[in-house]
Amino acid sequence: MAVATLGEAMNLSWRITMRCAWGTRDAMKSVRECTYRRELDMATLVATRGRDFPLAGLESRLRCPRCGSRRITVMFDVPKQPMQ
Repeated sequence: MAVATLGEAMNLSWRITMRCAWGTRDAMKSVRECTYRRELDMATLVATRGRDFPLAGLESRLRCPRCGSRRITVMFDVPKQPMQ
């Protein structure tokens, strides 16, 4: 079974973590790497985006609150045993 939406992920007790991917290089100049990382609240995501929001579109809708970068990596923590 493929999980494609926030609602399905929430029902299966997935956890979602975002990490700022702002690197140490921007073209030819060095920039300070942002190390911001935070677990996202599934209930808030579902309330603001809707149960049918696609997981594939989540990364493009986030911004780092520390540095303002849109370079975000989203990581999904899938439980071994789905909670029923």
